[in-house]
Amino acid sequence: MHIILVEDDLQLGAAIQRALDRLSYTVTWLTHGLSAMTALEDPNADLVLLDLGLPGRDGLDLLREARQRDIRTPVLILTARDAVQARVHGLDAGADDYLTKPFHLDELAARIRSLTRRIQGLAGNRIKAGVLCLDLGTLEVTFRDQKVDLTRREFTLLQALMERAGRVVRRETLESSLYGSDKVVSDGALDVLVHSLRRKLSFDTIQNVRAFGYMIPRDPR
Repeated sequence: MHIILVEDDLQLGAAIQRALDRLSYTVTWLTHGLSAMTALEDPNADLVLLDLGLPGRDGLDLLREARQRDIRTPVLILTARDAVQARVHGLDAGADDYLTKPFHLDELAARIRSLTRRIQGLAGNRIKAGVLCLDLGTLEVTFRDQKVDLTRREFTLLQALMERAGRVVRRETLESSLYGSDKVVSDGALDVLVHSLRRKLSFDTIQNVRAFGYMIPRDPR
């Protein structure tokens, strides 16, 4: 999952980024309100964590404008505005969830998992595609009932493909999920990672659609 974090508090932003990195999320961190709309418009962003008290432009105004423009990227508000009316305004403006500061990073991770389940239509933390199973809570992967040890990026790649099982996923979407939108990705990096993941699963599990992207069938064998 590629998460856009919009937070001007450098200490808190760094702590959130470290915590999400450990949970195999790819994070692009922005600190100014004027750059937040670009983040909301990014078609490869899976979720935006949005502070409200931003320099340059208030986060709530940004969110309202984004929803008026039919930008549907899920948004989780992170803010010190803890009054009931402030939460009501945030949710009415189009936020998918609202978390008040200070918060525990474990709760933030749980909220992200909850939003992921909602987005993917999942009842629990598990994403399944045939004999493949990926658990968002434990970060465990099993293939044919055998546990498979993956690196952080292998896990992120597999999650991006399994969330869209049966559909071709564009290379640009996969690269954004893996490296973020602000990273320069070397030619062939994605292909090397796919090859590594295939070796740990099977070479038939991930299908290559030439010049477009990759796909995992809905029921891989």
